Amino acid sequence: MQPHVGLLASPGMGHLIPAMELAKRLLTHHRFTVTVFIVTTDSTTTRSHILQYTSSLPSLNILILPPLDISHKLGPDATLAARVGLTMFDSLPSLRSSILSINPRPSALIVDLFGTLAFPMARDLGMLTYVFITCNAWFTAVTVYLPVIDKQMEDRHVYHHEPLRLPGCKPVRFEDTLEPFLFRDGPMYEGYLKAAKDIISADGILVNTWQDLEPAAVKALMDRDVLGGIPERAVYFVGPLVRGREAKPEEKREEVLRWLDEQEVESVIYVSFGSGGTLSAAQIAEVAWGLELSEQRFVWVVRPPVEEDVSGSFFQVKGRKELERLDYLPEGFVERTEKVGRVVPLWAPQAEILGHASVGGFVTHCGWNSTLESLGNGVGMVAWPLYAEQRMNARVMVEELGVAVRVEGLESESEGGVVGREEVGKVVRRIMVEEEGKRIRKRAKELKVSGEKAVSEFGSSHHSLCLMTKDFLNYVEAQSL
Repeated sequence: MQPHVGLLASPGMGHLIPAMELAKRLLTHHRFTVTVFIVTTDSTTTRSHILQYTSSLPSLNILILPPLDISHKLGPDATLAARVGLTMFDSLPSLRSSILSINPRPSALIVDLFGTLAFPMARDLGMLTYVFITCNAWFTAVTVYLPVIDKQMEDRHVYHHEPLRLPGCKPVRFEDTLEPFLFRDGPMYEGYLKAAKDIISADGILVNTWQDLEPAAVKALMDRDVLGGIPERAVYFVGPLVRGREAKPEEKREEVLRWLDEQEVESVIYVSFGSGGTLSAAQIAEVAWGLELSEQRFVWVVRPPVEEDVSGSFFQVKGRKELERLDYLPEGFVERTEKVGRVVPLWAPQAEILGHASVGGFVTHCGWNSTLESLGNGVGMVAWPLYAEQRMNARVMVEELGVAVRVEGLESESEGGVVGREEVGKVVRRIMVEEEGKRIRKRAKELKVSGEKAVSEFGSSHHSLCLMTKDFLNYVEAQSL
């Protein structure tokens, strides 16, 4: 009998996509039976995004749990973490009944950062528990170290803005810190601390990165004596797990891809702030004017402005037709730029765009999924972090790996200001036409090869997932004796 695992994906494409990629790898390379449980607020949209996975892998079991509306339970100022956390908590009864309906039931449950709420239920059903961290190893190190951190050092970080020092890793500068530290006396911090304790109690931790990308953080996480609380050989580095390009007949390819076919190699900048990222009306206008000033060809995925909420598209309630209107862009922008750019409302086939030969740069919010997709296609980045751990990701890409330039002025943006059009135009030209951009693209292509090697048959990430498989099978065998 094949080993059977369940994967629980919390809302958001940044969680769903890595979960689906992990499921595919367990199914096709490690002979697992896999059931993916998807928590969503919009089952129709989610179903359309996963069709590409299930069409080629009919043996992959997908269960979309009934969508939930939690809007009446939280105030309008509730944080993204609170919304996702409550959605996951309210989904637990449906998850339990779904697991009990499967025969044979999964022997393990793999969850993301927001899914650790399911651990008591999974253990009650006799399942092993794993966490799949869809962020980098540095973020993982901060998280597992949190329960044992020196509180005086944490005070100096929070109140005096000193760097947060981590054993075996680079320190976290206050300007790059995680949001829970900014609200240390509130529920966001308490929720993060509880999740951290749940994570180090798991039977294993999987991280969507690879050893050669983050050697110091990986080494710290592999040594149980450095950060504390991590069982021996319980951390598995299995990345990069990212979407591949989907081959489509010409008549089914999106118009933006056909437009890209007509452009010169590495001549187009791709602009997207992720499935949840949003900008203010004033900031959207400055991005538009900046793209014009740069005089570069572009593809820009746009969403309506949301004031004072950079993750405002994560839980979207407006109708699609309303969202596709472009009347918030500067007057005449679309018409003036129709020969050099494409404005795409709401969604674009990102994997295919980043993999297109004509794309030479990516203005990104630095979500880890988008970051890995960019590296996986050898595309340099303009780092424009918005929320969550994205500032940490940006620092890694800019200062350590040399595959991105960073937008200046984001600190004023967080205080209600905007990044001006001159800065937008400048960073786009830096990545697209200056010598710096050429060096960045060269380095990104080197990391593309490194990532491909890691997940190949003899690579470090493939080997790590084999270890996880072996440990899991030993447990299942011991339980059957």
